[in-house]
Amino acid sequence: MNSYSYVHITRRALVLLAICTALLLHGCSAPEDQRRAAFILIDISGDYASELQQARVLSNYLLANLNSGDSLAIAFIDNSSFTERNVIARATFDHRPSVASQQKRHFQTQVEGFLRKFKVPSHHSDITGGVLLASDYLQEMDAGRKYLFILSDLREDLPPWLDRDLPVKLDSVQVVAVNVKRQRQDNNSPRDYQNRLALWQARVEDNGGQWQLVNDMARLERAWQ
Repeated sequence: MNSYSYVHITRRALVLLAICTALLLHGCSAPEDQRRAAFILIDISGDYASELQQARVLSNYLLANLNSGDSLAIAFIDNSSFTERNVIARATFDHRPSVASQQKRHFQTQVEGFLRKFKVPSHHSDITGGVLLASDYLQEMDAGRKYLFILSDLREDLPPWLDRDLPVKLDSVQVVAVNVKRQRQDNNSPRDYQNRLALWQARVEDNGGQWQLVNDMARLERAWQ
């Protein structure tokens, strides 16, 4: 074998080695985290309290679509929403199907119990406090995909003693505004409704989140996938 042939073969071997090494490293890369964590916020203030049946629809939909290893929590928005007392139910579903099914039934029972006991709407709506509560939960879950569903008219009415002038960590969180009910005064000034949506979209995106509006519950699948 002459020197030219030897060098040619050596180069081919090095190229093949580089290709094999790249394929091996690619095959050994960590798989994408498919776990999902979802948080539902339901507004129980003013006129929107009449929409609480949507909380049942939304929670049942998510329970049907979540798998083992996924997490779900639900809380209500009222006068002051950044508290543990606002959490209605939470769960991370077990890898054993029978246990996960029990967890989901218990979750439904807790939601139904809250809906049955609810009587008086709150006077104020601390939406930001609820979002802060949800953000802490979602960051703690550290799942690959994170969702925040907000059932509200998005009209925030804070009590004067609350301080909510602070950023909200929504990095990699998909925020889905669901069933954003138009208020009576929106009929006189549709711009008010549009401004509320634009304001919350800007807040979400400025804090690292992604924004979607889903007023038709039948279209939830688009936001979820």
